[in-house]
Amino acid sequence: MSTGTETTQRSELPSILQYKVEEIEEYEDRVGSFRDGDIPEDEFMSFRLRLGVYGQRQPDAQMFRVKIPGGLLHADQLDAIGEIAEKYAPLRKGHITTRENIQLHHLQLEAAGESMHILHAVGLSTKEACGNSVRNVTACPMVGVDPQQAFDVQPYMGQFVRTFVRRDFTFHMPRKIKPAFSCGDHDCATTPMHDLGYIARTREIDGEVQKGFKIVVGGGTSIQPLLAETLYEFVPVDEFLRVTEAVLRVFNRTAWLRRNKMKARIKVLIHKEGMDSFRTQVEEELKEDWAQDYDPRHELLFIDEEEADAPELPSHLKPRGSDDSSFQEWKSTNVMAQDQAGYNFVSVTVPLGDLSPEQFRGLADISRRHASSRVRMTPEQNLMMRWVPDAYLYDFYQDLQGLGLDDGGLDEITDMTSCPGTDSCKLGITSSMGLNKAIRDAVKNPNGESSLLEDPLIKQMHVKMSGCPNGCGRHHVADIGFHGAFIKGPGGGQIPAYEVFVGGSYEDADVRYGIRPRGKIPAKRVPEAVLTLLRFYKENRQEGEYFKDFSARLGREPFEEVVKGLGDVERLTKDTLDMYMDYDKDVLYIMERGEGECAT
Repeated sequence: MSTGTETTQRSELPSILQYKVEEIEEYEDRVGSFRDGDIPEDEFMSFRLRLGVYGQRQPDAQMFRVKIPGGLLHADQLDAIGEIAEKYAPLRKGHITTRENIQLHHLQLEAAGESMHILHAVGLSTKEACGNSVRNVTACPMVGVDPQQAFDVQPYMGQFVRTFVRRDFTFHMPRKIKPAFSCGDHDCATTPMHDLGYIARTREIDGEVQKGFKIVVGGGTSIQPLLAETLYEFVPVDEFLRVTEAVLRVFNRTAWLRRNKMKARIKVLIHKEGMDSFRTQVEEELKEDWAQDYDPRHELLFIDEEEADAPELPSHLKPRGSDDSSFQEWKSTNVMAQDQAGYNFVSVTVPLGDLSPEQFRGLADISRRHASSRVRMTPEQNLMMRWVPDAYLYDFYQDLQGLGLDDGGLDEITDMTSCPGTDSCKLGITSSMGLNKAIRDAVKNPNGESSLLEDPLIKQMHVKMSGCPNGCGRHHVADIGFHGAFIKGPGGGQIPAYEVFVGGSYEDADVRYGIRPRGKIPAKRVPEAVLTLLRFYKENRQEGEYFKDFSARLGREPFEEVVKGLGDVERLTKDTLDMYMDYDKDVLYIMERGEGECAT
């Protein structure tokens, strides 16, 4: 496979980013020195963050973040992550994040070092997965075989990762940079909500098709949600690294950003100074000596000939399962035919984004037997396999049943997204994972109102929640989103609560942040609030009107009236005790929010 000047050879185990052995050895040495009291805690924290080891709210417990560029994994790598979950994660699970990483929780510092050796053996790394660095790159799970793609962005995505890791100016910037690659103007990676976004495009020059990227900069969510703006409409692929480096250098050298870490994101720079000023600074930077005769680094292109590992179409087998209604229902939402006749994209719905060691290994086995040995993480905390022959679909489904992963409804209202919240995160205010389960149960069983879930416009909606305002659950772009908060009880005490967002969007290149009606809803009433909002929408929408357009037409005030009564709280008594406790907790709620390490 060749694209112009690309000469990289395919390896047996495709890997974009892996450790250097000396990095692991240095980590283990520093853990020992820290335990002996020879390294100050702040200095050690800054070091371990650059290797993806992030402190949890629980004492001496670490979140271990595996950096998975573009969400691209091989079966052997799934096995390795399952091994870490089994050996070192007390809860025996790994968590798929909305940035296509996999996080393992409650690890000891020493266990993180041992886990690094396991990852190194299969070409994975946690390098710069945390800290003020270029974070994990996200991409559409169909990257490389997307029928709408302008071209395959995988080689350039890998080149980007390899270029901007371990650089002297990219691991101690004012704040983190979150990038995304989309393979066409349909913008499957939702680039406007990212710090840096790349949208694949082609143009014809003198009869020759040239590949390049539209580059957008300055998106982000949290308490100041902003959409990225266009830096350049088209940058040729041989120039996009040079332009990117200029962007990062301008960001890194802007001194005033370092005065307040809470406002040190690139979105703040662009919001304050304007895109025209920022573009001028980038162009001035491109005149500096480093940018002259810039090496396009073709040797860093990532080439993975996945099709070579696709199973041959089994001419002796015919598709089965036509008489299995559960299979047919699952297939209707989780299977999509590829352009290549006889093959399919198959998605696996992962409730809460959590996988056990047995599920990691089982999925690896399925990918080897029924697909191309490749798995793609998704921003919706699910995963996808490609090159699955028609004749293998029923076996695939039955294998998922054995793993307890046969839920259908992919990308529908019951397929909800949430961050870990107070289960592990220092910044968490509420149990967003517990709320996820409660809303899903309520929507699946809405007090006998089966018509709600049968309504096609409701069925395709998205519900997302974050345990704090930062937005790790992507609540800003949900049809109905929530972020954690709290309410003071009338006689004292605190009640876990949420603020609601309505009318967000992230599909089909239509990215919108939701409207936030005023008021807070107690956590235990949020499932009721969701059902109330769905009924209100069904009864008052125009013909064929999507929820996002319904929300934009009505504005904030009508939604405030809809949920107004749900915010009323009563004094703490034996009868109201449950309202004063969060999901999956048996103690009275107290808002305890530590200092996060993201801005360290």
